[in-house]
Amino acid sequence: MGDFPDIQSNLGEYVSNFVDFLDSALAGLFDFIFFISSRTINGIEGFLDFLPWWLFLILIFLLGWYFKSVWSGVLYAFFIFLVGTFGLWSEMMMTISIVLSAVIICLVIGIPLGVWMAFSKGFSTVMRPILDAMQTMPSFVYLIPAIFFFGLGNVSAIFATLIYALPPVIRLTELAIRGVDPEVVESAQSFGSSRWQMLTKVQLPQALPTIMAGVNQTTMMALAMVVIASMVGAQGLGEQVLISINRIDIALGFEAGISIVFLAIIIDRVTGGVADRFQKHRRAK
Repeated sequence: MGDFPDIQSNLGEYVSNFVDFLDSALAGLFDFIFFISSRTINGIEGFLDFLPWWLFLILIFLLGWYFKSVWSGVLYAFFIFLVGTFGLWSEMMMTISIVLSAVIICLVIGIPLGVWMAFSKGFSTVMRPILDAMQTMPSFVYLIPAIFFFGLGNVSAIFATLIYALPPVIRLTELAIRGVDPEVVESAQSFGSSRWQMLTKVQLPQALPTIMAGVNQTTMMALAMVVIASMVGAQGLGEQVLISINRIDIALGFEAGISIVFLAIIIDRVTGGVADRFQKHRRAK
C-alpha cells in the first residue's frame, strides 16, 4: 500500500550522456587541464624535493616566527621534523604539492569569479545554486567525473579537490567586495576613478582580509580531500592512510593521520597569520 508508483526517471542517464558529450567535445580542454595540472604538481614537488630537509625546516620555522611567534615557529618545525622521523617525508612533499597545486588553481579561478559575482547580480543568482551543489554534494561523487575525464592519478585528485574547495574563496571574495564601505567607493568615484582603478586601488585592498579568510578555508578544504583523493590514485599521506585501512595497520594509520593533522595546523595558522597581517596593515593606514 505504501509503495511508490512505478514511475522511472531518466535524469541520471541524461547526466551520463551529457558527460559523454563533454568528454568528446572538450577533449582538447581536458588535455590542456591535465597538462597544466601535472606540470604544476611536478614543478612544486621537484622544487620541494630539491630543498635539503634542514632548509625546509628553517623555512617552516621562519614562516611560523614571522606570522605568529618564535615559539610557533619552533613548534611547526618540530611537527615537520616528526613527520620525517615517521619515514613519510617524501609522502608529505607530494601531499603539499597536490594541495598547493589545487589551491593555486582555485585562487586563479575563484577570485575572478567572486569579483564578477560582486558586480553582477544576475551572475551571482546563477552561481549561488551551483556553489550550493558543489559544497553539499558528497565528496566521493566528485571522484567519478575525475576518473572519467583524467583517469587515475594526481590530476584526478586535483580535479576532485578543485570542485570541493573552490566555493569558499568565491563566496568570501564576493562578500568582501560587496562589504566595502560605500562611502569609500563613492569617494573614489568622485575623484574620477575608473572601474578597474576602483577595483584594484580601493575595493580589493579593503576586501583583502576577508579574501584571505577564503584562501584559508579553501586551503583547509583542499587538505581535507587528500585521503578521499587517494582513492583515485593520488599519492602522498592520503595514500598511506588508505593503505593502513586496507592492512588494518594502526601504527601507519596513526602516523599518516597525525602528519596530516600537523600540516593542517601549520597551514591554518600561517594563512590565518597572513590575514591578520593584512588586517593590521589596513588598520594602520
